[in-house]
Amino acid sequence: MIFGKKTHLIGLDIGSRTIKISEIVDKKTKHILKSFHTIDIEPGLIEEGAVKDPETVSESIRKIFKESKLKEKNVAISIGGYSVIVKKINVQNMSEEELQGSIHFEAEQYIPFDISDVNLDFQILGESEHNPNQMSVLLVAAKKEMVNEYINLVRMTGLNTCIIDVDAFALQNIFEFNYDTGDENIALIDIGASKTSLNILKDNTSVFMRDVSLGCGQIYEKIASLVECSLTEAEEIKLGEKTDIIPHEDLNSIVSSVITDWCTEIKRALDFFYSTFPEDQITKIILSGGGANIEEFRQLLAVETSSDVEIINPFQNLSIDSDRFDSSYLEQMAPQAAICMGLALRKIGDK
Repeated sequence: MIFGKKTHLIGLDIGSRTIKISEIVDKKTKHILKSFHTIDIEPGLIEEGAVKDPETVSESIRKIFKESKLKEKNVAISIGGYSVIVKKINVQNMSEEELQGSIHFEAEQYIPFDISDVNLDFQILGESEHNPNQMSVLLVAAKKEMVNEYINLVRMTGLNTCIIDVDAFALQNIFEFNYDTGDENIALIDIGASKTSLNILKDNTSVFMRDVSLGCGQIYEKIASLVECSLTEAEEIKLGEKTDIIPHEDLNSIVSSVITDWCTEIKRALDFFYSTFPEDQITKIILSGGGANIEEFRQLLAVETSSDVEIINPFQNLSIDSDRFDSSYLEQMAPQAAICMGLALRKIGDK
């Protein structure tokens, strides 16, 4: 018998270039990887988190579920980007029920949107470090328009949305499942196709989050502009499938310029953390997303931030049947699988 069968969820990561699904089941003391599949979608179907063509995206989701032979219909998804605000705030000490009643008033001063246009959630973190009469609260606000967009997309596919997470939280979830953080300050950075998510953990608690519109798509756009090709062809060029179209030194120059921009933006975000916690040092950066595979980026980031930089392995603490899964494929896909795997760990009824 598989325990937790009725509460476990399919992790569904709807990226702007790749859709990922995964299933993890609990059996006694093990977490078993039961399924992991991906499918690429055309550029432009999802832009800056907004679903531009829900019919085509839902067809891709149906296709990947059919190919993977998944029967479970309950899914956990995540959102991110400028339509989602995550902020640590301090409020007067009160019960969770009292905060539930006043959260709209408390949040209004921190949210750059009309408060009636957002869904709010929160988590009480504990007593404020600076004022014993206050408590720290992690506030999450997501535009209702985006939330409804994704709920409708999943419904079109014939699935049930049980949890809507935030990309950075899903990443934190899979990191904590696989790694012993100790007392280190760690930055989790996901470099996707069109968005980069940053989540800084201090004492195992998220203290700073930011999403910026940077990603691997910038590389493809510059290649496409240079050789006048489609973004899909540009991606094939970057991956080495069409090496005769662009000189090697030109490709290297494009990649170098883009990753330099990434490092500048990441360093700016880390400097904000240091301005708040001047005595602390971020000792380790854990990378995920497609950008994590660029070795030059990892090396430059390590130099620029004076931190150890490594790629996440979201499969590290899972029990994996080597007859069902190709280990080299999982190793290759590990950075891109991180958010999806973090979602697959969620259960029905989770906060």
